[in-house]
Amino acid sequence: MLFLALALVLTVGWAVHRAGAQVAGPAPAGTPASNAHGAADAAEEDAAAKSPETLWEILRASGPVGLLIILLSIAAVALVVEHIMTIRSAVLMPPGLGEDVRQLLSAGNLAAADQRSRMEPSFLSYVLGAGLAEADGGWPAVEKAMEDATAEQSARLFRKIEYLSVIGNIAPMLGLLGTVIGMILAFREVAGTPGAVQAGDLAQGIYLALVTTVEGLIVAIPSLAAFAVFRNRVDQLVAEASYLTAHVLAPLKRARTAAAAPPPPPVGGR
Repeated sequence: MLFLALALVLTVGWAVHRAGAQVAGPAPAGTPASNAHGAADAAEEDAAAKSPETLWEILRASGPVGLLIILLSIAAVALVVEHIMTIRSAVLMPPGLGEDVRQLLSAGNLAAADQRSRMEPSFLSYVLGAGLAEADGGWPAVEKAMEDATAEQSARLFRKIEYLSVIGNIAPMLGLLGTVIGMILAFREVAGTPGAVQAGDLAQGIYLALVTTVEGLIVAIPSLAAFAVFRNRVDQLVAEASYLTAHVLAPLKRARTAAAAPPPPPVGGR
């Protein structure tokens, strides 16, 4: 996704560059301008023929910094695909798991409920297992264990998607690094060229600076957007899992609360 966007933008930029070169073509033959600048036009055509004309050459012109940005784009695509597959309601809260555990708890079969929760490892099963493990300590212990397990699992999910944010912040920094390197190369040409400096002497360094800047932004923008989408999805799924956990363990809560309640006073006051 990110790599295709990068290819699209660079291809469009190359097409615009070629179209501009064709529009600003040589003057008609026989005119004084064409006679006076014939040699200059021929030199410009030779330079244009040697300029990058394929997408691979445009990417290769960005150098090692551009290669690092491309690798980051590939990593971002892999992370997005992995998150789409794993950060889903069906994965974090398997269908039927909560209802099965609730029915077993309603029947008073705590051991079977704990075993059923461990059959499908997931966010929900981990939280349920943590709560059921503390059932002998009363409902306050069960509630505390569920809160700790929910916080741990949600932190794990947030750490998982944090890599997209890291890529989104590193990519423009690498683009800026390429920009600085390109300007250094351009000014080195200025310092090493005696007399007047031609535009062609600065073109390579400026070209490197612009290409790496575009690459970094194209990788950073979708990465940060994807991070925001997955962050909101994690918040929503964690809230749904917390509500479902409380619903599933409601029979256990009633049983433990009733067991911990003091007996009613005897009738007659003695």
